[in-house]
Amino acid sequence: MHELGVVFHCIKQVNEIAKENNVKKVNSVTVEIGEVSTVIPYYFEDCWNWAVKKETVLKDAKIYIEKIEAVTHCENCGKDYPTVAHGKICPHCGSEKTFLLTGNEIAIKQIEVVDN
Repeated sequence: MHELGVVFHCIKQVNEIAKENNVKKVNSVTVEIGEVSTVIPYYFEDCWNWAVKKETVLKDAKIYIEKIEAVTHCENCGKDYPTVAHGKICPHCGSEKTFLLTGNEIAIKQIEVVDN
């Protein structure tokens, strides 16, 4: 389960941002997880809830997860399509000359803090 490593990295980033902005307490963090990123949202949330119990600034902070849809672009016909439904082969022209536009990323979208 690599989600724990991703959670630790996310917590480290949030702690750095909190320190730079003199934040004493974080209420919640919203992360965006790509549909084909290999991170399973349920496991990410479970790891998060376990890990923040051991934190100071992030103690018991809630996690909100938003899914980034996977979208693939076809180089032959120039159209975009949903990756999960069609895979690597373009449903419009049948080409395999495609590449992933979105859906593989993980990003911190928002950090909600307690007013100091």
